Amino acid sequence: MAEITVPADRGYTEEHEWVSLLPGAELPGEPVRIGITAVAADSLGELVFLDLPEVGSTVTAGEMCGEVESTKTVSELYPPVSGEVVEINAAAVDDPGLVTGDPYGDGWLLRVRVTGIGELLSAAEYAAKNGVTA
Repeated sequence: MAEITVPADRGYTEEHEWVSLLPGAELPGEPVRIGITAVAADSLGELVFLDLPEVGSTVTAGEMCGEVESTKTVSELYPPVSGEVVEINAAAVDDPGLVTGDPYGDGWLLRVRVTGIGELLSAAEYAAKNGVTA
């Protein structure tokens, strides 16, 4: 496995999702991006299909909202925040390899207008739990 580094500018979940919010942040005025971590992308391998919630739907922190399918397995998505889905990453839906290649950049999955924030880990906490570098 290549060395994986966890960006410090976002929060993480135990289920390997990230959100562009720091743990303990106030509710943001702007929608936030959500994606899967490099740890998840590395363990899933080549992604072949993304099943994401529709724009306008509501997601709830910690409750399954979609799936990421690889050549090895299907993994459920659990959003780190609650709110309204305002955008899905159409480029990643068309080419799921974007998620594997750049999980913290072009491979984001959703943008959500946040109404509630679930339990988030800091980059250091997430890295320590997963044996990677923060």
